[in-house]
Amino acid sequence: MRQILTGTPAAKGMALGRARLVQPSRYLVDTRPLAEDEVDVELERLHRALDTARQELRELRGKLHGALAREVNEFIDAHSLLLDDPELLRGLDDLVRIGHYRPGAALKKQRDRLAAVFEAMDDPYLRSRKEDVDQVISRVISALQRQTSREERKLAARVGEILIADTIAPADMAHLAGSGLLGVVASSGSPYSHSAILARSLDLPMLVGARDALSTIHDDDLILLDAERGEAVVHPTAQDLARYRAWQREAALEGRRLATLANAPTRTRDGVDIRLYANAEMPPDIAMARARGADGVGLYRTEFLFLRQKGLPTEDEQFIAYRDLVLGMGGLPVTIRTLDLGADKADAAGLVIRGEDNPALGVRGVRLSLRYPAVFTTQIRAILRAACYGPVRVLVPMVTQPDELIAVRTLFKLARQDLKRENIDLPEKLQLGAMIEVPAAAINVRALLEHADFLAIGTNDLAQYVLAADRGNDALDNIYNPLQPALLRLLAYVITEGRRAKKPVSLCGEIGGDTNFTALLLALGLCEFSMHPSQLLHVRDRLIDLDHGLLRSQAPRILRSRTHEEAEALLAEILG
Repeated sequence: MRQILTGTPAAKGMALGRARLVQPSRYLVDTRPLAEDEVDVELERLHRALDTARQELRELRGKLHGALAREVNEFIDAHSLLLDDPELLRGLDDLVRIGHYRPGAALKKQRDRLAAVFEAMDDPYLRSRKEDVDQVISRVISALQRQTSREERKLAARVGEILIADTIAPADMAHLAGSGLLGVVASSGSPYSHSAILARSLDLPMLVGARDALSTIHDDDLILLDAERGEAVVHPTAQDLARYRAWQREAALEGRRLATLANAPTRTRDGVDIRLYANAEMPPDIAMARARGADGVGLYRTEFLFLRQKGLPTEDEQFIAYRDLVLGMGGLPVTIRTLDLGADKADAAGLVIRGEDNPALGVRGVRLSLRYPAVFTTQIRAILRAACYGPVRVLVPMVTQPDELIAVRTLFKLARQDLKRENIDLPEKLQLGAMIEVPAAAINVRALLEHADFLAIGTNDLAQYVLAADRGNDALDNIYNPLQPALLRLLAYVITEGRRAKKPVSLCGEIGGDTNFTALLLALGLCEFSMHPSQLLHVRDRLIDLDHGLLRSQAPRILRSRTHEEAEALLAEILG
């Protein structure tokens, strides 16, 4: 019988396929105690499952490229660390060997213990890390089950299926999307989570917050996922299917129409020119940016050079990557962001610093670079050499105070002097910009503008720090919302101060490529956007339909909003 489940669209689109449920029953494990003569065999099974989980993560990392890798590798790193955690492994062994727990029961007990520790934490960010523990333990239990059940065949059969789950880890989503998965219906989760962002990058329709999905839908049910309306239709009727076919036809037409915008100017309805840049990381991103008419690269992430290999990349390795980037953009401006790693990933990059209780608030970004001046100088030299091949700007991440920019300028000056002595060609001047992603940087932006040639606002972290809410934590949906008045006023302030200082301000966070926020950002005065290249045409299409003057005149009203609901309603009213 036809049923409709409602949820929040996290990645728009439609899909028709068979349901495949991933039940939380993964923790319903055999609790019968082990006999003494079973202990060694079961320990071996447990360690085989742990090895399988590690191997899966390694294989997944090898398959990922470009922005997708940037999004997912952060989770792979965190999950890999958990899988190798000595305390976790020792506890599992003790539970099996001494407590005579079966491996599945031991994993569940360790999961419950760690979850209780995280749940007791006051810090919301750390508390939300319970989700990582859940996902890692689930992966190991799944590997255990596949040793003795049909689960492996079941997991392999993803072609033409729509996943029904409580939540899905970004790493699993990337893997399943490559296996023919058509869409995801999650009973919890947030449209601002990393999984949701990844789904949008993959053009994979996704619905979150479909509360009764796991209890209503059964394996092999025919599902029409309508992430345009926010519905999952179980056993769709002929009328539903006709609607789906109509959507397919319209989507194909829309794709062809958007393609015609690749070479069109980005200009609002009242004739104001807007610049659209691409966020990039790997050669395919550059190709897509060029094909879709980007005005340049607004954010080039350099971390992948440090994470894809053992040991630090040499100056020449970095130089070649940056030079190819500049050549690939054919004379269009390129903004290279210096190394943006934190303690949670610095070790993987060959930079060893002590463990930190909260890496999000620790030695990361420019703080890490200044702590390792020799490593940073190698990157600076590579950038300076590459800048001879085309227009390059340098963006410094995680800036908090002017002193950091001054220290970076000093290192650039010293590197330039050394390169000159080596008779290496250098650009006349290189612009240095600050990434605004820390509240202190936004509030004290006037002081930063005395030392920065341009600004780039990183809204993903800025929102997280301003609102004290992890974007992946669905329990904080009502708080992590880019329309929160406190965040809007801070964005408006930074943009206004940049304009007042006559220095360019761009925005390279997730909302820059989300057409739901294009009008809002235009109203706040933003005229430079940087986004995943797949979003360039969608945002250009949205911009040419907007009236810049009208939106700017309404900015004071928007900024007087007291709640994000009020801001959303007001924006809807302004747009008619």
